[in-house]
Amino acid sequence: MEKTLKYREAVKLLQDRFPFEEYCVQASEGSSAYSNIALTCRRYLKPGSRILDFGCGPCDKTALLQFLGFQCSGYDDLLDHWHMIPGNREKIIAFARECGIELQVAGSNGISFGRNTFDMIMLHDVLEHLHDSPRDLMNDLLELVKPEGYLFVTVPNAVNIRKRLSVLFGRTNYPSFEDYYWYPSAWRGHVREYVREDLIKLSKYLNLEIVELRGCDHMLHRLPVASRPVYVLLTAIFSGWKDSWMLVAKKKRGWATNKTLPEDELACILRRDTPYKYAE
Repeated sequence: MEKTLKYREAVKLLQDRFPFEEYCVQASEGSSAYSNIALTCRRYLKPGSRILDFGCGPCDKTALLQFLGFQCSGYDDLLDHWHMIPGNREKIIAFARECGIELQVAGSNGISFGRNTFDMIMLHDVLEHLHDSPRDLMNDLLELVKPEGYLFVTVPNAVNIRKRLSVLFGRTNYPSFEDYYWYPSAWRGHVREYVREDLIKLSKYLNLEIVELRGCDHMLHRLPVASRPVYVLLTAIFSGWKDSWMLVAKKKRGWATNKTLPEDELACILRRDTPYKYAE
């Protein structure tokens, strides 16, 4: 872009260019994932900073940040069911190219971005989909971040107010059973959602400095309009009831990968969930 756009201008450009009708409608709302992500990036980064959006999907939020003056790259396997509908993957790739986004589609060669390349790496609604520990992935991604660069993560809150009430009335806090039962390929939905303490531990294990950790409203549009003020009031008092968590953490100077624990520490963790007697 020749000039840095204001947020509403960037949203208008996104909605005009995005190839899937009504997909980005929430970007126009005052409180949404789009506005929260944009404001957060502007709070920590200068225009022109390099951002990697890992698990970027159709590059909607990536493009918004690109229009706001950041230099954005994206990475995704584009294997969600709707991505695989004939023509959709091609539309996503063409949209990214038109917006100036460097999009890498996952393949056998892995991530080809260089070490210490990015000022920030983002993972929005990604960690909850992983079937394995995020340990190796997060360490590998942090190698791509410059010293004192940022990790920016958003995840659904495993104990938000909707899930608390669902369990109280005997309903599930997991994704709906029909979604899981009828999903037409390998399950791509939520596997393990997060609470505040999980994100604190994640930052500790990754040797990152937490600069911001708070509840946020990314699913407000799913509530009936009449009930939104009640939700906003309650979650302002009890922030742990908000629908999502947002973590921004800084990579320390001298940071190094840490993918293993001493055997005795690992045994202390593993013995909690099995009757097998690990060595003391």
